[in-house]
Amino acid sequence: MASYHLQSFIVLVMVTLTLVIPSKAQLSPSFYNKVCPQALPVINSVVRRAILRERRIGASLLRLHFHDCFVNGCDGSVLLDDTRNFIGEKTAFPNNNSIRGFDVVDEIKKAVDKACKRPVVSCADILAIAARDSVAILGGPSLVYKVLLGRRDARTASRAAANSNLPPPTFSLSQLTSNFKSHGLNVRDLVALSGGHTIGFARCTTFRNRAYNETNIDSNFAASLRKQCPRRGGDNNLATLDATTARVDTRYYSALLQKKGLLHSDQELFKGQGSESDKLVKLYSRSSLAFARDFKASMIKMGNLKLLTGRQGEVRRNCRKIN
Repeated sequence: MASYHLQSFIVLVMVTLTLVIPSKAQLSPSFYNKVCPQALPVINSVVRRAILRERRIGASLLRLHFHDCFVNGCDGSVLLDDTRNFIGEKTAFPNNNSIRGFDVVDEIKKAVDKACKRPVVSCADILAIAARDSVAILGGPSLVYKVLLGRRDARTASRAAANSNLPPPTFSLSQLTSNFKSHGLNVRDLVALSGGHTIGFARCTTFRNRAYNETNIDSNFAASLRKQCPRRGGDNNLATLDATTARVDTRYYSALLQKKGLLHSDQELFKGQGSESDKLVKLYSRSSLAFARDFKASMIKMGNLKLLTGRQGEVRRNCRKIN
């Protein structure tokens, strides 16, 4: 009899654990509805305040999510400071003195944990939600999409992985296509996600060679870039990624048609040779609805790369360090 009760107890515990611990199949936009219904409104509120303080921060939050997902999946590893056990991603070549917005993520984490009365929302989910909210705030209702939630946070990070997985602005179209393919993303994803460059800035070091040495560039545009970016010095001088840097729109694609892509990797998307990427650039330049549709689909697809769920990883109390 005692043995029967013990077995019944074990079964009950196992069933309870199964119900409590989310699995990949339970990844859902409503993941926090019961445990903390205030979570998403609080995150949106903090992101709005941050963008009001500085419009550029929307692009920074979007970029953080991208740089997180492309290195071992969307696991919040990009936020980790270096420790004695690992060198993190912040000082990797594509990130060093480039990615920003960590203070806003800290602000979001503090606010959402206070609202939830405990650390229940992962830093990886915060990045995904903040990216979506930034795009919607700067681009309007047509760019709102549902983020699948339930990610867990990594307990480690890798500068080497960041160096090898993040595509640099010097990449050719074939290199970009190969890089995205390695992450399970196709050419449509590449061109749509590159539309994130509709907002934000780039440093002189990322476009100097294009301004002085490339031929697939409008001559007047190149001359204007050379004024902002001298051959020597001024490495951190900034140029806008498109003409409407604080608004999510399709001007980025229109600029590519005019050979006015700021980065080499931008202009590689349109060469006027009838490729799939050429056709997509033309489509998005003409149709904001087509861009919004594909951008949202690709953001959801990217946001689901190599997720930690269930009992994997952890929910960090501080996004900059493991628990």
